[in-house]
Amino acid sequence: MRRIDKERLNHTIVTLRDRLLASRNDQGHWVGHLSSSALSTATAVFALARVDATRHRTWIERGLRWLCANQNADGGWGDTVQSPSNLSTTLLCYSALAVADAPTVCRIAVEKTEAWLCREVGSLESDLLAAAVIARYGKDRTFSVPILTMCALAGRLGAGPQAWRAVKPLPFELAVLPHRLYKWLRLPVVSYALPALIAIGQARHAHLRPRCPVTRLVRHLTRRRSLDVLTTLQPTNGGFLEAAPLTSFVVMSLASCGQADHPVVLKGVEFLVASIRDDGSWPIDTNLAIWGTTLTIGAFAAVRNSGLAGSESQRLAEWLLGCQHKIVHPYTQAAPGGWAWSNLPGAVPDADDTAGALLALHHLGAKGQAIHDAVAAGITWLLDLQNRDGGIPTFCRGWTNLPFDKSAPDLTAHALGAMGVWVGANDDSPLPVGLRRRTDVGMFRAMDFLKAAQRADGSWVPLWFGNQSAPNQENPVCGTSRVLTHLSRVPAVYRQRMDGACERGARWLLSAQNADGGWGGAPGVVSSIEETALAVDALAECWRSRTALVGANHDFPISALGEALTRGAEWLICRTEEGRSTPTCPIGLYFAQLWYFEELYPLVFVLSALGKAQVVLRSV
Repeated sequence: MRRIDKERLNHTIVTLRDRLLASRNDQGHWVGHLSSSALSTATAVFALARVDATRHRTWIERGLRWLCANQNADGGWGDTVQSPSNLSTTLLCYSALAVADAPTVCRIAVEKTEAWLCREVGSLESDLLAAAVIARYGKDRTFSVPILTMCALAGRLGAGPQAWRAVKPLPFELAVLPHRLYKWLRLPVVSYALPALIAIGQARHAHLRPRCPVTRLVRHLTRRRSLDVLTTLQPTNGGFLEAAPLTSFVVMSLASCGQADHPVVLKGVEFLVASIRDDGSWPIDTNLAIWGTTLTIGAFAAVRNSGLAGSESQRLAEWLLGCQHKIVHPYTQAAPGGWAWSNLPGAVPDADDTAGALLALHHLGAKGQAIHDAVAAGITWLLDLQNRDGGIPTFCRGWTNLPFDKSAPDLTAHALGAMGVWVGANDDSPLPVGLRRRTDVGMFRAMDFLKAAQRADGSWVPLWFGNQSAPNQENPVCGTSRVLTHLSRVPAVYRQRMDGACERGARWLLSAQNADGGWGGAPGVVSSIEETALAVDALAECWRSRTALVGANHDFPISALGEALTRGAEWLICRTEEGRSTPTCPIGLYFAQLWYFEELYPLVFVLSALGKAQVVLRSV
């Protein structure tokens, strides 16, 4: 097997480590920096204009100028400045440019946008625009209805009630029913979109009343009560899910139907004004502080001499304990015990971040009764979330068949890894006997789901990550890498159930390596730092557990595994200029499949991958 330059490898690791340590905030954790979003900026600008264009003129103009400056050459917009133009974001920017008294520069941008839409859709006729949006999202109205609502408010679908005929009505009256009934009502939006269902549903009702007198009466009678429900869902800082798009859709919808002075609107405006960046843009979410911090802790755990002192580890453990949700969440009604992606009030508990926090506490070597209680509560929270198919969804168990409420391989594997490090602990395990038995059952069911979810070629596809250049914009390299890495944390007595599946996954990952030594989101896709690092990380884990993972009776190409690992590590060293440069790639998928990149990802992923590779390559 080829040898790697160990001095360059060590220098790269030290550089990445020092950069990460220097990027902590004053509280000792990581906040990161999400990419600016044309979609967020367009919706925020339009929402502020609907409430009070004069009062918010400064922020509106700054946002519009940012949009014009970051319009793609073809006349459209993508979700990030590195993304190709897409219909949804372009239509929302086109609507934002309809704001009265827009800067002169917007006129040229409008002309270019209209040319792009004519090429993409065929014409600017409202029926064709609406049909194109609906076709993209199908039965899921979570995003198609908000897009068309903003288009209607901007006059891009015609004038008067006619503009609203393309906007499907949303049953906001159902929001007044007890929350426990939601999963049986088959709502046309996913769980996190309840504020949009209420606000947009009311806007559509106000602009185009239903023909059925009974429906019209019911919606009239429940209008105020559903607004009361919406008020209870809004966090203290006004930002629903810490997301500018969702908050903006709520604000513009209520303002359009005479509710501009409603407390929900006023608090939403406060959030939007506080979220604008110096360059006039908005990100898709305020930050991913908990997610970024737990990923970073995991990366430091993979490195010798991580640079984290004992007091700093203790401080991080205490911060994570303080971020665990201790009461039923008012938004999703999630039980206590989970973690969200951010410590800010708009974030809600989810499976990925709960698993990440549990792993981070283990990496930190945290001990004590408070840790034991937190771990037990977190694992219980994950088990309560588990679907009938054995998999783990994002927020709500079995609420609908829409994407973010379905089981997903990446979430399930992450939960397995988190449970595995604690259930496989020594006699000081924090899990009570009853919970440990329940965890055993849950883990076996989760592994059965993963085996069923594995594709015929051996890969797994994640829910929260994608690749803009890959077939169907999926990212099987990321999904397969994450599943293999997380399963490596599961004790061998459990993992034997998955060995055949893991071997197929590892073989597929080897076959997906590009000729340059890196990986893209799928075979043949241009290599990226993030995806290569995830693959190297997984292969390092495969090498370290090769006997149990691959199985003694299989003809797995061990030498090929070592060769691929070395070539991948060399690619990372060169591509990052030995850790000095970590350009980002938009592989992250936010709500409604909005692309984003995060500045922490390449730093964290590469540090973890090279830290593990260093241990492996030192022994070969």
